[in-house]
Amino acid sequence: MSGLYFEDCTEGLVIEHAIRRTVTEMDNILFSSLTYNCAPLHIDAEYAKSSIYGKPLVNSMFLLGLVAGVTVIETTLGTTLGNLGFQEIKFPNPVFYGDTIRVRTEIVNARLSKSRNDSGIVTFRHVAMNQRDEEVCTAVRVGLMKVRPQQ
Repeated sequence: MSGLYFEDCTEGLVIEHAIRRTVTEMDNILFSSLTYNCAPLHIDAEYAKSSIYGKPLVNSMFLLGLVAGVTVIETTLGTTLGNLGFQEIKFPNPVFYGDTIRVRTEIVNARLSKSRNDSGIVTFRHVAMNQRDEEVCTAVRVGLMKVRPQQ
């Protein structure tokens, strides 16, 4: 497993995730369609031309999902019992087709579970940047992480 066990999640640890992802028109249209988000700002190029952006805006829920997904291999793959929640989600700059997203994660807090002896609660802060080094998404995520198995 490549994910971190609770013991690996030390406060202040920063991970620059290796995977980057260029967002495509297909990503945006498919995600918006699958989630029934028919906002013309996401799926109607003619409508979007008259918006403040002048072109379609990538669905922010797709972006949040991408940010969380990019972090999995190096943080939670095989070592999490589940997400407990997201908070403080922000989208300070828009994302458009062709933008390449990279993500950095910091461990903000880690404590053993009070009700379970097999896990701890870890708070992650994810920051996504585009190719121009502009922040496009920040999110605080809390996860229930496995304690390292006894040998």
